[in-house]
Amino acid sequence: MTSVPARERGARAIDRVAAGLLIACVLALPFFVWGFRTYQLAFAATHAIAILGLNLIAGQAGLISLGHGAFYGLGAYTLAVLMRHAGVPAYAAIVAAGLACLVVGYLVGRLVARLAGFYLALATFALALAVPQMLKSSYVSRWTGGAQGLYLDRPSAPPGVPLDADQWWYFVSLGTLGVLLWMARNLIAGRTGRAIRAMRDQPLAAAAAGIDVARYTAWTFAVGSAYAGIAGALAALLLDFIAPESFSYWLSILLLVGSVFGGMTSAWGAVAGGLFLQFWPDVASMVTRDLVQPVFGVLLLLSMRWMPEGVAGMVSVWRGPIARGGGAKP
Repeated sequence: MTSVPARERGARAIDRVAAGLLIACVLALPFFVWGFRTYQLAFAATHAIAILGLNLIAGQAGLISLGHGAFYGLGAYTLAVLMRHAGVPAYAAIVAAGLACLVVGYLVGRLVARLAGFYLALATFALALAVPQMLKSSYVSRWTGGAQGLYLDRPSAPPGVPLDADQWWYFVSLGTLGVLLWMARNLIAGRTGRAIRAMRDQPLAAAAAGIDVARYTAWTFAVGSAYAGIAGALAALLLDFIAPESFSYWLSILLLVGSVFGGMTSAWGAVAGGLFLQFWPDVASMVTRDLVQPVFGVLLLLSMRWMPEGVAGMVSVWRGPIARGGGAKP
């Protein structure tokens, strides 16, 4: 008769082995797929970073944001302006983009801290509509390039590193995603994460317990926006070109779709959402090139019906019986 602790140790051992195999496969992947697929996987990592930030805002704090793409664009343009006009190295510009979005996200969070539901959604949607127009404005076109956009020179791998440009930026994007995942999981599991979830579930009770709801709202927006800014900076380097139309309100909608599909309350669900956004159009085009968007909508409806907690929730349901020893009685 197997004891419960022994079962738990066995389940943890299986998790460690599975995680090790998965990490090994992810690290080896760019050496076994052709260049364009490596490039797509790097782009999927940037999507996952942006969705991870949205999961913090919407999934953990329960704040409906339809303006996440605006911070994605702000991060991209911060990097581009610093590289083109100030000569800042690309890697330092990525960090600066995250910090810039952290500050702007905090200010926006303070402004919308008293809003909720549809009012909050409309306020953030206004941000998604305004930012592309601001980037095209004649007042800033000297730095942003206006409607024509800006071209960028993506750095290649450092001397002595036997990787091509796509492979190098795959590992840069993947490494950035790994660090931000680790930070997000620590945030969610800690005292701050518990306060944020209390604010989401019972705002009045949280305020009565001494939680500063406005402060936590602002900082949640700040951290989630910083994630989006870093993602936008990486995407700008991968594209080698940015234009205001790349960051329209539709981008915010797509990021929200990816969050819902992957699992809005899960950090790991962001990875599934990033892969979905990157590769679903390719899969749908194999069925029909004329109905990619309708098929996209049908799949989203089906996933919400059969996977209300997203891919991450479905995986948790599958892991339950395994963690309990297959459901067998001791």
